[in-house]
Amino acid sequence: MSYAIIRTGGKQFAVESGQTLRVPSIDKKTGETLELETLSSGEGADMTFGATTLKATVVSHGRGDKIIIFKKKRRKQYKRKQGHRQGYTEIKID
Repeated sequence: MSYAIIRTGGKQFAVESGQTLRVPSIDKKTGETLELETLSSGEGADMTFGATTLKATVVSHGRGDKIIIFKKKRRKQYKRKQGHRQGYTEIKID
């Protein structure tokens, strides 16, 4: 069971072949393939470091759950409420 470490959207993910995961939004259409750079791949003593490529297919796009940002200063009548939904792309590692 070998895995690879990839970086996309400013985050790092540990992935295996056939795995589906959500990453920050990528500008590709559903069904298109994309190549991701791996930081490392393998397992245990067989670990290789350096930039190799990994293929993935875009499964879908969506938006995550809403989070509420609420700011308040006591005794000053200051209140601000803001919502946010982060976009994501679901990809499948080939």
